Amino acid sequence: MTASLTQTAYQVSARSLAWLHTHRERGALPAGTTADLGDPDSVYKPLGETALAASLVLRESAAGRSELHVARELMNFCWRQFGEGDMLYERLLRCSMMTDPLETYAPFARCGLRHEPLERLLAHTGALRSVRNTEVVPNRRLGIANAARVVGLDARDSPYDWATLTLATWLGATPEPWLIDWMTGYCVTHTIFHLTDWGARPSGLPEDLAAYVRAWLPVWIDIWAEIEQWDLVGELMIVGCCLEEPYCELADWERLARAQHPDGLMPRDGEPVTGDADLRFTNHQHTAVVAVIAGTLTVSRTLGGAAGQR
Repeated sequence: MTASLTQTAYQVSARSLAWLHTHRERGALPAGTTADLGDPDSVYKPLGETALAASLVLRESAAGRSELHVARELMNFCWRQFGEGDMLYERLLRCSMMTDPLETYAPFARCGLRHEPLERLLAHTGALRSVRNTEVVPNRRLGIANAARVVGLDARDSPYDWATLTLATWLGATPEPWLIDWMTGYCVTHTIFHLTDWGARPSGLPEDLAAYVRAWLPVWIDIWAEIEQWDLVGELMIVGCCLEEPYCELADWERLARAQHPDGLMPRDGEPVTGDADLRFTNHQHTAVVAVIAGTLTVSRTLGGAAGQR
């Protein structure tokens, strides 16, 4: 079963990665875009998510040579879109309280694409009480802390208090698991992503929370698979790869593979995929990112790439 699981996860991930690469220009920043973004979630944020997926493919090095080449090309494409870091620097320089330049920069730093002026500015703003106490939802605060850790900005006089940050999340309370809803499901997944740095540090998830997640993750996956919420299903499958004892099931991957389109598009839900090529890309880019990450980590873990050994 392990060979079939690894192969299926690899195929889904590789097709999604190729789809993102083929259509990458559809996700480019509009001409004339500056650091003053009117709607950061429209293109800026998805570009950062594509870079995240590519960075994890490169970090794990579990894909084939072709996929590694495609991932590097995607990283370089996203890096150029951000002016090789200049846009992120300008954005932070103008708005010191913003955390997205750090969060967006982390995947590039992970792959050796560095911007020294931005890092100096991040080190300065990150030490400010105003910035350290920016009011964001608890799992997002963990995301900021993890981005700082990836970039190398967490070794300072006032390190992040991971235990306190964790307890502030929904998951940190180990609440009644049957009351989880769609948005809370996303919050749970991201809490785990950041605590473990996307599976690189599974010990970052406290033992009691790991046991809680291990018990309820199969149920949550089945619930959202039943109603064909493929984006959240994929994120929950990533969670399984972030555990010390990974939870990766062939049946889950076969279900996701059946939902994927022949060209590599991974639908976000069970609704018909409609609209022109640009709209199809916009609507399903995130699910492709999720599929790439889930498949990459599943292949790595099933091949013995225990994240905790890195």
